[in-house]
Amino acid sequence: MIKYRLICKNCSTSFDSWFASSLEYEKLKKRSLLNCINCNSKNIEKNLMAPKLMKNSKSKKSELKNINKKIKDYQKFIKYNFEYVGNNFAYEARSIHYNNKKKDKGVYGHASAQDLKELKEEGIQTEIIPWIEDKTN
Repeated sequence: MIKYRLICKNCSTSFDSWFASSLEYEKLKKRSLLNCINCNSKNIEKNLMAPKLMKNSKSKKSELKNINKKIKDYQKFIKYNFEYVGNNFAYEARSIHYNNKKKDKGVYGHASAQDLKELKEEGIQTEIIPWIEDKTN
């Protein structure tokens, strides 16, 4: 998806519009399917736009720090509320799903992309989350 700022050359009304791609915009423009939201004119052009940029590296670092904190909070929740099964994740997930194996806690661990694909095909819901290794000693 791409957003363009458009301007009507008849009444100077400026407005935003979303397109599937820049090619899609060109197709619609060529077929005269774009019109002004104010006067309904077909005389529409792309207007100048500035990309949205981060203000400075300090705000980037701050945002990254907030994201890392959020991930670590999720990790703490998972470690406390779920059982770690390591590389046996696919096996344990199937055991719970097919054998109605009751667990006091859900499970988390490691699985290959192929294992996750097969689990999904079997109707076993899984989620992939980012994991940050704790590097403190």
